[in-house]
Parts: sequence; C-alpha cells; structure tokens
Amino acid sequence: MEPAQDSQPELRPGDAGFTGFQMHLPENCLEYMLFVRDTTGNTFSALEDVRKAAIRLTDELTGDYIWQRGSFNLELKRDKGLTYLSGQTDYGDSVEDEWLIVYLLRELTKTFKNLWVRVADSDGEFLLVEAANVTPKWLNPENDAHRVWIKDGELKIIPIFQDKKTLSLSDAVGFLKSSPDKLIHSPFIEAEAFYRLEKYPQQITESLHHSMVTIPRKLAHIIHSRPKSIAPATEAFYLRDPLSLKPLFMSIAPLIFPPDDLVTVSIVFTKILFAQLKSQHYDPPPAWQAIIHNAQVASVNDSPATLKTLARLEMGMKITTGYELSAREADKSDNRIVREMAVILGDLEEDGPSALPTDAEIKCWKDVDRDDDESWMNIDYDSFERELDGKDKSGGSVGEGFGDKNTEADLKKIVSRFEAFLNDDKAGIEGAELDEMDEDDDEDEDLEGNEYDEEEDEDDGEDKAVSFDEAQFARMMREMMGFPSDEVDTTVPSSNTLLENPGASSLEAEDEIDEETKEIQKLMAQFEAELKGHGALNLNPKPEKPAKIGDVGKGKQKEIVPANLKSKYDEESESGDDEVDIDYNLAKNLLESFKGQAGLAGPAGNILGMLGINLPQDEGNEDDDEEDEK
Repeated sequence: MEPAQDSQPELRPGDAGFTGFQMHLPENCLEYMLFVRDTTGNTFSALEDVRKAAIRLTDELTGDYIWQRGSFNLELKRDKGLTYLSGQTDYGDSVEDEWLIVYLLRELTKTFKNLWVRVADSDGEFLLVEAANVTPKWLNPENDAHRVWIKDGELKIIPIFQDKKTLSLSDAVGFLKSSPDKLIHSPFIEAEAFYRLEKYPQQITESLHHSMVTIPRKLAHIIHSRPKSIAPATEAFYLRDPLSLKPLFMSIAPLIFPPDDLVTVSIVFTKILFAQLKSQHYDPPPAWQAIIHNAQVASVNDSPATLKTLARLEMGMKITTGYELSAREADKSDNRIVREMAVILGDLEEDGPSALPTDAEIKCWKDVDRDDDESWMNIDYDSFERELDGKDKSGGSVGEGFGDKNTEADLKKIVSRFEAFLNDDKAGIEGAELDEMDEDDDEDEDLEGNEYDEEEDEDDGEDKAVSFDEAQFARMMREMMGFPSDEVDTTVPSSNTLLENPGASSLEAEDEIDEETKEIQKLMAQFEAELKGHGALNLNPKPEKPAKIGDVGKGKQKEIVPANLKSKYDEESESGDDEVDIDYNLAKNLLESFKGQAGLAGPAGNILGMLGINLPQDEGNEDDDEEDEK
C-alpha cells in the first residue's frame, strides 16, 4: 500500500508559480496598450507611426488643456514576446481626463485600420462597467480581462473559446490576429460604453474655467509662462499638511512669492481645480493677514465691488500658497512642469525685478480680464427638479432644459438608470448581480416573475402573495376557539352564512380557501350550532332565578339541557316531574371544581368563562352540601 501523498505546500515568495505579489494598477490610474497587426514584418516602424500621430493629435486637441496629474503618453514596450505601445496616466480626481484619453485612442483607431487598443483602470474593464445594463450574462468581472478592444472606432469583444474562461494578454492578441472575424460587436454595448465620448471634443474647452484673482506679480509671470503649472500647485494646496505649512506660518525662511506687489489677472483652471480651491477653508498666513483683514473691513457694507475684491484676494492667497509649497519641493518632484517652474524662478533671481512684466504688458495678455460665471458651483434643488424635467423657472416647458445639454443628458441618464434599478425585481443590494445559477433555477425565477407580473396587472401592483385580511383571520380564529364570529364583526359572514351563501364572501376569500379549509369550517359550524343548542354560547343568559351550585340535579338550570332532551324535559316539567335525564356526574364534578376555587381563578372557572357561562359565587348552603355528600 502506497503512503498517502502530502498536500501541496504553500508557495512562498521566490517559488515558481507564486502569485501573491501580483501587480495591480494604482487607484485612479488608466492603462492603455496599442497593438498593430503588421503583415510586412516591420512592427517597430508601424508603432512609431502610431506614436507620432498620437502626439500630433494630442497637441491639436489638448494644447490648452490642463491635466489633473499625468498626461497622455506612449512608449514602446516589449514583454513576453509582444511588442506594443503602452502608457499609464494618473488622472486623480478628474474622471474627465480618463475619458479624454479614451476619446484620443478611439480617434487613433479610426486613422490606423490595423490598430487594436485596450484600455483598463483600477476597476478593470471599465468600459463594460459603463455598459453593465446590456452586457451578456456570460461576461462578468471574473472572465472579462483582455476581452474588450477598440478597433476602427468600434468596441469589439473576444468570445469564450477553447473552454478558456480567462484570457492572458498573449492569448487575446493571438486571437485578434488569427480570428478577427469571430469578434463580437454589439451596437447596444458600444453605445453604452462610449456614451460619455459623445460630448467630445467640445468638452475639452467646456471643462475649463477662467477666474480673476489677485496674486503677486512674480507669480503672475510664472503662471503666464507655464499655465499648466496650476494643476500641481492646486494639488499641493489641496493636500497640504501642518508640516508643509510650517515655513509659511513660522517665518522660518523668506517667502518665494511674498504678497508685496499684487496684480489682478485671469487664470485658467479646470472646473475641478477651481472647485478644489474655492471649497477649501484656509486661515491667512502671517504675510497675508493684514491684507485680508483690510479687505474684510472694506466689505462690511456688502457692496458688490468690495465683496469681489475680497473673493479675488482669498483665491489668490490660496493659489500663492499652493505655488509656495510646490516650489519648495521642486527639487524632489518628478513632475516636469514643476521642474520647469523651478528653472524660471532661477532665471528671475539672476535677472532681478526688471524681468517681471509691467502693467502694460499684463494688459496685453490673452483673456487677461476674463471672469467666468461661478453659478455652476451652486445647486438649487428646486430648480434642479424643474430643469431635470426640462422646465424653466416659471414651470413652463423649454427646449434647452439645463442650458447645458451635456449636463442635462448626463443627469437624465443617471435618473433613468436608477429608476430602472429600482424597478428591477432581480436586482440585489449590490446592484446588478451576476447570475451563476443553473438554467432550471433561471426558468423557475422567470416563471415566478411572470406570475408576479400577472397579479400586478390584475390588482394595480398589489402583491397578493403577501396580502393579509385581518377580519378574515380574526373570524377564523374565533371559530377555531369556539366563539361566535358574528359578535366580532357583523360585516363578516359567519361560518353558516359562508357555507349557505358562498357569494356573500369576497372573491379573495373564495380563491384562497381550499377544500380542506371549507371542510373544517363546515365541522366548526356544526359544532357551533350544537353548542348554541346547549346554551353554552349564550353570553347573556336570563334565568328567572339565579341558580346555586347546590341546585344541580333539581332541574332549576334549564340552559344546560341538551337539545335532544329538550322536548322530554319540557313534557316532564309540565307534568310536575323534576327528574331530568342529564349527565349528572359531569355537571356535578364541574361545579364542585368551581366551588373548590373559593372565588379565585381556576380551571373550572376558566373553561366556563371561555364558554360564555358566568356562575354566581357560592354563598355556602350547608343543607345542599349535606345532600350532595349523601
């Protein structure tokens, strides 16, 4: 007998096959790969042509655009036998940067017919995330890696082949070269995935914001020379910490941009950068305290001019702080723009103040007085609801809606998707869940869904499967306990009425009560009739004379006489014979038990109370007790 084999030991770092340290994309990072299908064998030349065309297109469309962090870039890469162009961009908080790159790549595929492009971010195949409502069930986050490609401006999907649920990059590229005609192209998936690209290239200029700010003349020169430096400076201010602010508040070293010679100029931001600066609360450092204080005193009268002056000073103070922090760390920065800014500062130190622009020169700058409206930062929820419906302030219908077609379309799409999710019976708490169940289960779920839909159509959306009739339930429970149902609710038919006239009950009761329930009700009705015949359910008995416990057997309590003996009882009463043929022992034992309670609660009293019989308290009749004992 061979010894049992040991289980495979756990792989450690350095062992073959260890995958514990797999590299993943950082958060807010976009990765893109460009492959060419070259039949001439000169792949390097074809890729270089693509790279040069990408540079020209980027300069043409994004010459004045301000990237949040990283910009669009491409470099030649060789890995695992594959040669392609690759790039990564950290887009930070600006999702628009990510979609701008997707737009540039899609435009490249329209120019180069032999170009295949793949894009992914930290969420994986984010294009499929955008089209989650229309993707097929077999495509899920577990097997979608390397399946989504852009070719000729269209979205292509690699199907499952050779029983491979997951694809490596090499397998995907091999399939593109060998079987391009087997790729899946769905207009519905493509429309959803590329929905955000519809607003480009207009979105490139519409995402910018011009604002007038008051800053030192030295800083105005830097920003005019390198307008895109506003992005790293804003990030430095937005991510500031007490340690980095220490030189500004402790006067440890002289300021690089002291607020000595202030000028008011227009600066170009992206809307995200402007919002990040505008929304921050920042106490003035010592060098700015007097300037800000004087502006605050002047703005006490709330005049538009003084308030505008104060707002421009506060914004300028924030921008100057950001550039101060950025310039102090320029030697450690890997940002090319920050290093270029440090070079310009070095030149200014050598040339002196004479190198700074004069007021006349500043007035000649492009858009130096442009000050865009900031109302896009304010949200009025009443007008938001009206404009979402395409109505103006007076409630009338207008054609433009928001006045911003892109915003209006985006918000309406968000609302429509949210409503679709709420109306989706199969959607779970995690959103659009993947269906990994058997086909039989799927058929059962579909069948249940159809039945639900039919009931919903019949009864205005009421879910009959969970409906509850309190009156019906109360009536049935009282009948089960032996109580008369007609005393609870006179509008609810009793069991006798229900059996004699089924039409008197509601349609819902007839549908829900099956044959077994009807049989039980029939027996209960007979039992109720017999108890009433015995007088056990008479809640308000009116005896001519209250009976005592000792009167049992003397014919004085006629209400407990069975119905089948009533006629005989009547005849014997008329003839003067007091003897009654009843279960004397049962009645005697019951009443003796009641007497033994001595006026307290007990089983006999509880049973009689449930039957509706309230016996008077025994006053103690010694003669009757002696007769009972005999």
